[in-house]
Amino acid sequence: MTRKKVSEVCVREETSPLLRDVNMTMPPTCSGLLCLSLLLGTSRLVSSVQVVTSGQQNISLNGKWTLENSNGSLSLPAEVPGCVHTALLKQAYIQDPYYRFNDVAHGWIALDNWTYTNTFTVPSDMRAKQRVMLVFEGVDTISTVSLNGAAVGQTDNMFLQYDFSVGALLMEGDNVLTVSLASPVRYAAQRSEAHSYRVPPDCPPEVQQGQCHVNYIRKEQSSFSWDWGPSFPTAGLWKGVRLEAYDVLRVVHLATVPVYNQTSSGWSLRVELQVEVAAAEVTRGQLTLSLPGLDTRQTFPVRFLPGRTRNTYTLHVNTSGPVELWWPSGHGEQPSHPLTLQGVLGPGLTFTADTKVYFRTVELVQEPVPGSPGLSFYFRVNGKAVFMKGSNWIPTHSFQDLVSPAGVRSLLESAVAANMNALRVWGGGVYQQDLFYSLCDELGVMVWQDFMFACALYPTEEDFMDSVREEVRQQVRRLKSHPSVVLWSGNNENEVALATNWFGIPGPERPLYVKDYVKLYVDNIRALVLEEDQSRPFLASSPTNGLASERQGWVADDPYDPRYGDTHYYSYGRDCWDWSAFPRTRFASEYGFQSWPSFSTLQKVSAPEDWSWDGPFSSHRQHHAEGNRQMLEQAGLHYHLPNATDPLRRYKHTLYITQVMQAQCVKAQTEFYRRSRSEVVGGKGHTMGALYWQLNDIWQAPSWSSIEFGGKWKMLHYFAQRFFAPVLPVGFEDGVSMVMYAVSDLSVDLNLTAQVSVLSWSRPDPVCTLSSPATLVRGNSATPIFRQPVDALLKGCGNCTRRSCLLAFHLEDPHGARWGPANHHFLCSPRDAEGIEAPHITAEVRGDGERGYTVTLRSASVAPFVWLDAGDVPGRFGSNGFLMASRSREVGFVPWAPTSAEELGRALTVTSLRDVY
Repeated sequence: MTRKKVSEVCVREETSPLLRDVNMTMPPTCSGLLCLSLLLGTSRLVSSVQVVTSGQQNISLNGKWTLENSNGSLSLPAEVPGCVHTALLKQAYIQDPYYRFNDVAHGWIALDNWTYTNTFTVPSDMRAKQRVMLVFEGVDTISTVSLNGAAVGQTDNMFLQYDFSVGALLMEGDNVLTVSLASPVRYAAQRSEAHSYRVPPDCPPEVQQGQCHVNYIRKEQSSFSWDWGPSFPTAGLWKGVRLEAYDVLRVVHLATVPVYNQTSSGWSLRVELQVEVAAAEVTRGQLTLSLPGLDTRQTFPVRFLPGRTRNTYTLHVNTSGPVELWWPSGHGEQPSHPLTLQGVLGPGLTFTADTKVYFRTVELVQEPVPGSPGLSFYFRVNGKAVFMKGSNWIPTHSFQDLVSPAGVRSLLESAVAANMNALRVWGGGVYQQDLFYSLCDELGVMVWQDFMFACALYPTEEDFMDSVREEVRQQVRRLKSHPSVVLWSGNNENEVALATNWFGIPGPERPLYVKDYVKLYVDNIRALVLEEDQSRPFLASSPTNGLASERQGWVADDPYDPRYGDTHYYSYGRDCWDWSAFPRTRFASEYGFQSWPSFSTLQKVSAPEDWSWDGPFSSHRQHHAEGNRQMLEQAGLHYHLPNATDPLRRYKHTLYITQVMQAQCVKAQTEFYRRSRSEVVGGKGHTMGALYWQLNDIWQAPSWSSIEFGGKWKMLHYFAQRFFAPVLPVGFEDGVSMVMYAVSDLSVDLNLTAQVSVLSWSRPDPVCTLSSPATLVRGNSATPIFRQPVDALLKGCGNCTRRSCLLAFHLEDPHGARWGPANHHFLCSPRDAEGIEAPHITAEVRGDGERGYTVTLRSASVAPFVWLDAGDVPGRFGSNGFLMASRSREVGFVPWAPTSAEELGRALTVTSLRDVY
């Protein structure tokens, strides 16, 4: 993802806010995917599954280490898992990196080399094992590992687990383990300098204040900066470290992949075990797999060869009863089936595991579309076409050791609460922790999984490719058991970067870069994915023309062609209310607009002198070129800009107006995509996905997110809860007519009418009401339900004009039951509205912590974009950013931490559009 116009290429506090859990205010929850009873031996986490192997011993080396810089001038305690930045912060060597301008002030950290040291002892019986492995679950990034003065290996990829055999180096008494980390910035520069030809881009845009040549190092690409995030090129041991000792074997990897046989209409379960055998001879035994809930059990003879081998067993599921299937959220339940694995390899040697299995099929359908020269592009789950509704997920923190389970759960639950069923894990960040995918399994969130390549070309030297190949193997093996993962995608925007020449590559040199592109994403990544996992589709890039790109040698002439594949679309200069400007695409996988976070979020990392739209802090925090200007220009098309004489009041109102603009712009675009699912116009349409950019934030700054850093919902997220509703009325003007569609994601048909109220801006009582005839709305469709010329509609409503009135509407069935949320349509820009008055909204809070709280609002007139802000009281409202078209309204508030009606009342502010000018 890159944020360009479509026509362009791409410590002040005693306790640092950074050290507080990224979402510490969220409710704590249990997060385990599976549980295991440890009966014998030692457990080991393998691909999210704990495997117990008798006779194996593990020692965790997590906890207190010592950290030292290259010249020894800094020496301090450091926690593992962790990174250099957070170690320095915890020991008060630096201030909060997120505070004010500290991202630049702390740039020296990434330019130095650092060494982690740990001293530990190992029991004699463990040292006597046939093999002792030193396991690093994640090293960030370039390091040399030494034990007792002897080098045992090197690392060069943040996304790999590294295992080193160290049995011969362990000693009685103290053992000294060191991990010497090289500066990621200097390493990337050295790799670039040594390369025989340029691999662009060299550096990020100056506005990002970032570092160069990140494409030469296999680490989080956005850690060198992005247009929504800071530059913190981290270094450290970001995941766990341990010793594993065994005599016979250890289980390295366990995965389960359900397979559906169309011919027999039956299921089987492919169970994959990767084991490492220490002995020189073949190890024999038996393996029993059991799905007790499906009355299925089978025992297999096993024969494990010396060394590391992969072994696959197929368990045929009993067909006497139906298998409950996993469905995306909104389309069904997410039942799991317990699987028990028991291996017996001889007297006293066993391994066991308990895990969960989910059954589902997924297809990416690319086939001819009637009335179009292109191909469809949609996902079919369990044989049902599913419209993907959701957003894009970026790293939730610059420092991965500060990402909390509660924070991850809160973001995912917020996504589902907004009626999302899909998230795209974007390719410039990190492969997410196991918990993320387990929660997506439980919540029914489909995951579009990018590999970690974004907005760049990449080198293809053999050592780089070796590292990438191992990365792909490990990540696919780790994640393929998760039903939530429905797609592998090779990269973010690299096909389009080549096709439209973002980097100014001279024509004669282009074949070299296309060859490198195909070598990386097709000959290697795609080939490995197909070898490791045939249960889900693969795309080489996003956006792409899919099969059409393949036919053009994997780099299409125009990867933005809306008749194929998916599209990314950004246009900040055009009026976002003009739906005719949006691409009538098959699938919208990126689109969006910026806004600023709320004042309470910014206040934690700023000083009073920073609270100015035109000040240095606002400029420094904005990493998208001209972003602040673009926001106000877009807002100014339809709203009066804040003009309070008090500077702080004007600043807060400006933050508010950017959120109004963003929410309304993304609403207009998303509703266009949803109503385009059932029609083809000019060969374009049949849209089956809308994933706006972006769900979450990495720090407190302007971005495209709908959820602020810390978990607070922006106005956009409340809007998403409505525009992603399973049943939705959508209104728009087509020429001279007002048109309304009923959009349904349900599997059942409905008979619905559009109930329309014409409202005057000056009072909250309808001027008149009308309804459409009942219309059959098929399940999984978008159906026109109302059409009437605007002039005729207004003529029948007294003295209403476009400027004095607006429309509110909802859907009803013949019994008077409402379906979906209410919606509205402005007949003119609110800036030009006549009779719009200050509503003088009052708010009363009542309730208690057990049942939540209710806010009763009273208004003297129609009030658009009514925004309730609870300040630093964590929680969310039942609705927000709404059109208040009645004299009173009740809104619920669910707190995420203990509070009281009195505290909420003191913190609560209510703002509407008329209040800002």
